[in-house]
Amino acid sequence: MPNMSLKKVPIPEQDPKVRSGNFKEVTLGYTEEMAIEEAQRCLNCKHKPCVNGCPVNVKIPEFISLIAEGKFEQAYDKILETNSLPAVCGRVCPQESQCEEKCVRAIKGESVAIGRLERFAADWAIKNVQKTYEKVPSNGKKVAIIGSGPAGLACAGDLVKLGYEITIFEAFHLSGGVLVYGIPEFRLPKSLVQKEIDGLLKQGVEIRTNMVIGKVLTIAELFEEGYSAVFVGSGAGLPTFMKIPGENLNGVYSANEFLTRINLMKAYKEGAETPIMHGNAVAVVGGGNVAMDAARCAKRLGAENVYIIYRRSEAEMPARLEEVHHAKQEGIIFKVLTNPTQILGDDKGWVKGIECVEMELGEPDASGRRRPIAKEGSEHVVDVDTVIMSIGTSPNPLIRSTTPDLSTN
Repeated sequence: MPNMSLKKVPIPEQDPKVRSGNFKEVTLGYTEEMAIEEAQRCLNCKHKPCVNGCPVNVKIPEFISLIAEGKFEQAYDKILETNSLPAVCGRVCPQESQCEEKCVRAIKGESVAIGRLERFAADWAIKNVQKTYEKVPSNGKKVAIIGSGPAGLACAGDLVKLGYEITIFEAFHLSGGVLVYGIPEFRLPKSLVQKEIDGLLKQGVEIRTNMVIGKVLTIAELFEEGYSAVFVGSGAGLPTFMKIPGENLNGVYSANEFLTRINLMKAYKEGAETPIMHGNAVAVVGGGNVAMDAARCAKRLGAENVYIIYRRSEAEMPARLEEVHHAKQEGIIFKVLTNPTQILGDDKGWVKGIECVEMELGEPDASGRRRPIAKEGSEHVVDVDTVIMSIGTSPNPLIRSTTPDLSTN
């Protein structure tokens, strides 16, 4: 009989007061007993709507049934049939708007904790199974993949199983893309990312680091080297700024730079060669997952007050509910319906505050969200010494500018 509890089995977490002072993983994962109990909530529906909600069509009811039976290694293998990165996806995929949103159990109560169970299967296998990989015979065709982030790694994982000879070209000195430079250790341990990458290497994928395509080699030169196809998965690493006065002051970061210094260059560790500003009062402008990551990192670096400044209401925030919840638990202060108008500096060129205006929501705009409108006479200053801009990113134009016939949106 299925477990008909309306709620997910809670997942153990670090205490907020403890974790806000360290970079260790926040959620600790299910035990075997917890995983089996949660897996038994799955109804194994005939039409499997959760599978349709998964971008890579993981066979969700099948792997969950195997967990319910205690067959954890087989569950992991079932996931690997369509997903090369289960330990990563189990942690950072937005399941609540994909597979779990389609779960029948969510009609009355909470969905099955698909993401947590995927993570459990992957973590269990990493700990208990010495995975061996059989290299698929080559089909004689070479494919170049630009970027070793989640898109590039997933592409490599799919194509290598079909016999393609895969080479990934990564601009940084370390592979993993946004998984290593963008997402903090407390959400996604880098040792797990490396183990997922190691699995691809064992299958014959080659990774070449410090290769800035568009500079070291062009796409045209890759084709000249014999590659039959090139997959461009170079990510969106170009930060966006608001173009308001004061953005050039000392103490203003893009979220990309701030997080890269912390995550890739380990600036949070004592004695790190890469410097990072340890602000006492920090404003993070934006309401997405990157903004939550930046705010929570700033808190861990010792900031007394960290503010999320977002021009719409909390209901419109694009960040995952889990990330907002964790941020609030850790003492992040949310100033919603608030928009910066300028960053204020002292006579030495350092940030001393951020001037904001209160907003109210009008009619929906092109995004479908209600358009924020400034309230007259609501200007006020928030005293901060650091400002982190997290209002979106776009692709680096290098590849586009060095590939004349490349069509882009």
